[in-house]
Amino acid sequence: MTFPDALDEREARRQFVRRRQKMVFTIAISTLAVILVVALVFTLSAVRHSKKQTQQTKPNYGIAAPCAPANATVLNHPEVRVRVLNGTNKTGLGSAVMKTLRNRGFNMQGAGDFATKTELARTEIRFGANGISQGYTVAGQFSDAIMRMDDRQDDLVDVVIGATFNDLVKEKQVVGVGKPIESFKECVADPKTMKDLPKFE
Repeated sequence: MTFPDALDEREARRQFVRRRQKMVFTIAISTLAVILVVALVFTLSAVRHSKKQTQQTKPNYGIAAPCAPANATVLNHPEVRVRVLNGTNKTGLGSAVMKTLRNRGFNMQGAGDFATKTELARTEIRFGANGISQGYTVAGQFSDAIMRMDDRQDDLVDVVIGATFNDLVKEKQVVGVGKPIESFKECVADPKTMKDLPKFE
């Protein structure tokens, strides 16, 4: 014979067990969800950091550019024609850089604004096939500039100031005139093989 109190006790025990199991499962699922979200955020952050770091450590920031001509040396600054274009939203920055380069002896061809709707991320040294040594000579004045060859036919070098620009390399740290130009690693040995060059603006 089964007593009602015994039945109620067993039912209460089953309900208690079910509630405990439900609570344990809920906690476990919630913990797993939190772990997955944290892992996803960490992974995405690591991937972005790795991509940024890889890009920065690549020679010339991953942009193809020619090697300096054989036995090329840093040119006398008055022989190098330079124009400065401001690719940032900081008014007067182009003129300030132009004055500094003029004080260092470069043959300045003026300053202006770079034709772009968005701020240029990084400073670029733009030159043509006939101004490679000139481009390297100017690039030596900057610590984080990209060298970019376009299809211009003359030896004019454009310095397009970007948002990361802070200051020029200190004069005493710049490779002196007449010293051998050191090409960056993975440069293109023959400039003639470089196709689809950007248009000269």
